[in-house]
Amino acid sequence: MKGAGARGRVLMVWAMLFCGALALQAQPQTYCNPINIDYGYTPIPNFATQGRHRATADPVIVNYRGKYFLFSTNQWGYWWSEDMAHWNFVSRKFLLPRNQVYDELCAPAAFVMKDTLYLIGSTHGPAFSMWKSANPTTDDWQVAVDSLKVGAWDPGFLYDEDLDKLFLYWGSSNVYPILGTEINTRTLQSEGFVKPLISLQPEDHGWERFGEYNDNTFLQPFMEGAWVTKYNGRYYLQYGAPATEFSGYADGVYVSDSPLEGFAYQRHNPFAYKPGGFARGAGHGATYQDNFGNWWHVSTVVLGVKNNFERRIGIWPAGFDADDVLYCNTAYGDYPTYLPRAGADHRQGLFTGWMLLNYNKPVQVSSTLGGFQPNAAVDEDLKTYWSAQTGEAGEWFQTDLGEVSEIRAIQVNYADQDAEFLGKSQGVYHQYRIYASDNGKSWRLLVDKSKNRTDVPHDYVELERPARARFLKMENRQMPTGKFALSGFRVFGTGSGKAPEAVEDFIVLRAPRNTHGERRSAWLKWQQNTLADGYVVYFGKSEDKLYGSIMVYGKNDYFFTGMDRPDTYYFRIEAFNNNGISPMSAAVVSD
Repeated sequence: MKGAGARGRVLMVWAMLFCGALALQAQPQTYCNPINIDYGYTPIPNFATQGRHRATADPVIVNYRGKYFLFSTNQWGYWWSEDMAHWNFVSRKFLLPRNQVYDELCAPAAFVMKDTLYLIGSTHGPAFSMWKSANPTTDDWQVAVDSLKVGAWDPGFLYDEDLDKLFLYWGSSNVYPILGTEINTRTLQSEGFVKPLISLQPEDHGWERFGEYNDNTFLQPFMEGAWVTKYNGRYYLQYGAPATEFSGYADGVYVSDSPLEGFAYQRHNPFAYKPGGFARGAGHGATYQDNFGNWWHVSTVVLGVKNNFERRIGIWPAGFDADDVLYCNTAYGDYPTYLPRAGADHRQGLFTGWMLLNYNKPVQVSSTLGGFQPNAAVDEDLKTYWSAQTGEAGEWFQTDLGEVSEIRAIQVNYADQDAEFLGKSQGVYHQYRIYASDNGKSWRLLVDKSKNRTDVPHDYVELERPARARFLKMENRQMPTGKFALSGFRVFGTGSGKAPEAVEDFIVLRAPRNTHGERRSAWLKWQQNTLADGYVVYFGKSEDKLYGSIMVYGKNDYFFTGMDRPDTYYFRIEAFNNNGISPMSAAVVSD
């Protein structure tokens, strides 16, 4: 009986471990931007001398037979998902023998027509094939047409089911407009009629001006990344501007009752915009529906450290309001966000309310490489990072939350330091453990990824049950390449203190009408809130449509350069910290 009791205890321990393993694999309810996919390393040889690094951009997501298919630039394949949380990579080079070039499937276009998924990359010439599949969860593709003779760069297709017609929109230029043409659904070729549709107007639209701060007067901005969504019988022609290198990279939209003419600038623009916070940029994307009928927008997130085209991908709740205005909700868009669900209100947003617990809090590390200082991993800037001296097991990073807090999720954002890969590397993986402590001395295991066999450059761990701790320590076990380096070790949940009070003395300074002053820009200023980590400023052209938002950390002013010259704007502001969010201020009108 004694042996039976021992065996029983062993079985009970194994059962507990098994249940724990199942808990780690529980279906997540949330995600966090940048999304966690196995981004490939830059394929462009002359960029390798600037530091090899992960990169992709220009994403498209289409919902095909209830699954989400994600295509983006230079990935030697694509991803699919059933829930927008777990993404499965399918390795595939969409090249014919004549097309053996590095720039494979740059800025791809994907669309569904008559129960078939179609795909093509950007091309300046006709010698580039379009592919099709009825079984894209595997590498099962056929050539739909050998050469797309129109030669479209940054293409976007719309199959109009009501008309049984196919339209192509394209262009990436700081000179030429977005173009459009009808594509014969049988031959998959344009029959020759190409029409210019829209051009940038930076003299009126401040957000379209070139530069990190929309202040470069020497270079013309780029218009690119066309995408069209049909909604309630109207056509929404979306485009990216002013250039993919900048935090203010955004998507605007023109609307028409016709697919190839009559497009008018939507009053509320840019509709997808995220110039502040951790994951910046919401340009060159695509709008799609989930399985509950809700709308989303996928876009390019700007990084730009190793070179200008180092980028990631973000996914944001979007939709059409009661007046058929297209919007994209990016407020707290790089904090934990609920995945698709029935009855979701995307206007109100899908932010969980889990706050960032360790912004600029004290840290300790096992070692530091050169000037890659430890606090760069908690400064809410994707462009900065801490690096250990090696990538060996045992290097560690520790963060102090300042008080015992309720922890709900952790996002581990790796940085590329001394990476050796070039191109798509499969079969590589990260492994780590995260320990928790109340006093910094006694530690307990909180997250165990020591057996992980997947590549997780922006790993997001949603805890099945909240944990309470003050200190967290991440111990490296395995890096796929390079040093153990972190651009953001982000801990989310709720602190035990007070949320900030409402922001006071919020003002907007802008040149008056009928003057020669600069009306595309305004200086926003407010009284510093001593309890605040940061602020979110909301703006729009009517008080009930404050769809734009800007996240600002550690400052009490912001120079906003994204306004449209002739229009009245409304602004509101709220403060936040690790404990919560303040009441929102009254609206300030800037006429």
